[in-house]
Amino acid sequence: MRINVIYSGGTIGMIETDTGLAPGADLRGWLNDLVSRRPEIGDVTLTEFPTLIDSSNATPADWQALIDALWAARAEADGFVILHGTDTLAYAAAALSFALADFGKPVVLTGSQLPIGALDTDAHANVVDSLKAVASGRIDSVALVFGRSVFAGSCASKWSSWSFEGFSSPNAPLLATTGAPWQWNDVERRRNNAFAQAKPYVAHDVVVLDLVPGISAQRVDSVLHPRPAAVILRAYGTGNIPAREQGLVEALAHAVDDGVEVIVSSQCTQAQVSLGYYEAGFALAQLGAVSAQNMTFEACYAKTVFLLSQGMRGEKFKYWMEESLSGEITNTLRSR
Repeated sequence: MRINVIYSGGTIGMIETDTGLAPGADLRGWLNDLVSRRPEIGDVTLTEFPTLIDSSNATPADWQALIDALWAARAEADGFVILHGTDTLAYAAAALSFALADFGKPVVLTGSQLPIGALDTDAHANVVDSLKAVASGRIDSVALVFGRSVFAGSCASKWSSWSFEGFSSPNAPLLATTGAPWQWNDVERRRNNAFAQAKPYVAHDVVVLDLVPGISAQRVDSVLHPRPAAVILRAYGTGNIPAREQGLVEALAHAVDDGVEVIVSSQCTQAQVSLGYYEAGFALAQLGAVSAQNMTFEACYAKTVFLLSQGMRGEKFKYWMEESLSGEITNTLRSR
C-alpha cells in the first residue's frame, strides 16, 4: 500500500530552543527508521509543508491547504496520514470530514503530546497506529488516531493538554481500539454527499459566546456589534439560556433579524441540545435558532465555517447544520 504522510507542523516535529519548542527535528529520518522495521505497512512517503506552524495558529486557510495537498497527491497514494499539532487537531479532523465527502481514500490525522526526540514520546505509537489504520482497509473516510484509539474524524474532541490519551469521543463510539489484536467496532457512519466538490474554506466572522451566571443583555448585545456572520452560543445543559435577563432574548432576536446565524451548542461535553425542552430554552426555539444537537464543539465550529463557505444562509443553513454530513450527529452516547 502507498501511504503519503503529510507533515503540517505541531509538537511532534519540534525541538527544544532558547525560546521554547520550535520546528527542527529530523522527521524524515525518524519516519524512515520507523517504517523500515515494519515492512507490512507498505511504501511510505513524506511531504512536508514549506511553512510549519504551531496548530494554535491554524485558520480555515490552513484547513484548505491540507485539503488542496490531499487532492494534489490523491493519484499517487492509496491513503494519507496527516501530522498536525494537537491544539486544533480535532477542528482540522472535523473540517476535513465535511470537505472530503467525495475524496474516496482514507485520511488519518494524528499528532503527539511530546516531540519525537523526547525519551518517553507518544509520537511512535500514534504514528505507527495511524499508518496501520490506513493500511488496514477499514478506514473509508477521515479519522483521528491518538492514544491507542481510532476516532471518527468529526466526533473527536481534545479533553487533556497532557494525557497521552488526550482525545475523547463523547457522543459516538470509537472506530477501533488498538491492541493485540485491534478491536474494531462496526460503526455505521451516516455520510451525506450533498457537498461533493465542496467550495474552499473561507474565513468568516464567527463569534463564540459562553453564557455564564449573571451575564447581561448589554454585554451580549455588544459582542454582536458589528454583526458577525454567525454566533455559537455555548449554553447550559440541553440549550438553556438566562431568558429572564431583561433584553437578552431581544438582543438575539435583533441579530437573527439582521441575518446572523445563531447556533446553540452546550457547555457540557456530553449533551443533546433540545431547544424548548425547558422553558429557559424555549425562546431560542421561537427565534429559529439552530441546534448543534450532540456535535462536539470542534465539529460545530468547523461545520459552521464549512456551511458559510458553501454559501448557506437562513433556512438552508439551519437545515444542513441539523443534518448529519459525516456522522457528526449521532444517537448514541459513550463515556470518555
